[in-house]
Amino acid sequence: MQLSHGGESSPTGGPVARWTVEQVLALAPDAASRTAAARLGAAGSWSGTGCDGAGAVWGLCKGSGSTPYRTVVDLTGPAYHCTCPSRKFPCKHALGLLLLRAADGAAFRQGDPVDWAAAWVEGRRGRAVEKGGPPEGGGTARGPADAAAAGKRAERRAERVTAGVEELEQRLADLLRGGLAATERSGHGLWEETAARMVDAQAPGLAARARESGAITGSGPGWPVRLLEECGLLHLLGRAWLGRERLPEPLAATVRTRVGLPVSAEGPPVRDHWTVLAQYDIPDGRIVARRIWLYGQGSGRTALLLSFGAAGRPPAQALPVGTAIDAELRPYPGGAQPRAELGEQFGAVAPAGPPPGIAAADAPAVYGNALREDPWLDACPVTLRDVIPVPSQDGWQVADARAGSALPIAPAALSRPGLWKLVALSGGGPVTVFGEIGHRGFDPFAAWDPGEPEEGRSKPAPVGPVVRLV
Repeated sequence: MQLSHGGESSPTGGPVARWTVEQVLALAPDAASRTAAARLGAAGSWSGTGCDGAGAVWGLCKGSGSTPYRTVVDLTGPAYHCTCPSRKFPCKHALGLLLLRAADGAAFRQGDPVDWAAAWVEGRRGRAVEKGGPPEGGGTARGPADAAAAGKRAERRAERVTAGVEELEQRLADLLRGGLAATERSGHGLWEETAARMVDAQAPGLAARARESGAITGSGPGWPVRLLEECGLLHLLGRAWLGRERLPEPLAATVRTRVGLPVSAEGPPVRDHWTVLAQYDIPDGRIVARRIWLYGQGSGRTALLLSFGAAGRPPAQALPVGTAIDAELRPYPGGAQPRAELGEQFGAVAPAGPPPGIAAADAPAVYGNALREDPWLDACPVTLRDVIPVPSQDGWQVADARAGSALPIAPAALSRPGLWKLVALSGGGPVTVFGEIGHRGFDPFAAWDPGEPEEGRSKPAPVGPVVRLV
């Protein structure tokens, strides 16, 4: 799930996808490294940062001594080098440099590596040439030999991922054979060690899901059921990877993304007037992920832009909710994949009303159809029309104004002030609401003021401004 921050050219002439924050953190050898790296993912910690056209990234990081640490990463490996004394691999400086790169591409000068970085990069690439890798110095070669070398590197990574998946399958089988209750005694250590093994296998998506599984153990009543569900999804993802050649290409692309292989936006750009439906931030330690939902007025497509801010800095990407932008979006591959990359914008933003909505009774079918293309999807976007927030036995729900159906509001929304904004905006009357529908219920993100009805007027009043609920 992310907005692409751009990319470099690979030695084969194709793009080297810039890593996302999740992919960088998934490489951390332990939780302490992730925390330390997040503190270093800010421009103030670095000087002399740069990147070349073949996947090399370098920079100088302030340390405890008078001489800064020299850090360089080759994304095509990946491979890392740092002058710090850490025995962890990759070290916090390499991770911090990549976090800065993921969050702020403008902080890096494009060009040839500086002398101290060039020595390591050229030496590494020179050795790779002897083994059929990219050309020395990372030149932009486009010959058949380089394309074949890139294919070999992809094959080697796929082999490592396959070995990791097979190990994960065995670990899951052992876990179920011994009983889920045993995980309460082992705590997070079992899952952290499993995540580390998936990082070694270059499958950061599997590593992230393993860490999430560790947080379920002992998390409250019913945790064994939730853990079993997550283990089932992990098993499904593993089997899908092992049988990816037999899958339809959109589903195979989704599997590659879920496993954690880097992907870039592809296909022709879609120009449209995109209504900004919602924008909200999700903190994850010292990392902040910003999600922006857009709706194409002409194409009828819903798209997600995702950007990140490291070390307490807000993401740079921001769009005013309730407006429309004339812009091009380039979609990411994968079934039911709403992620897109924001391209060129034309003209100024303009006010916009809500997109066309559906009845609450139809929303579960939307989520069900999306699950057929992405079984690991937690929720999908939907706009509900003519719904009324009403209290229920366990919390709140949104009910159809004209029918007897209703959707429970997701637990995450019950403690947010936005719920009371929605109730006040409705005042017992129908409203249009945008949010996400998933297995936990409906999570509202924005609603539109229905406007004041005029006396003696049979037509509905014009829709008023948007009200942000997150």
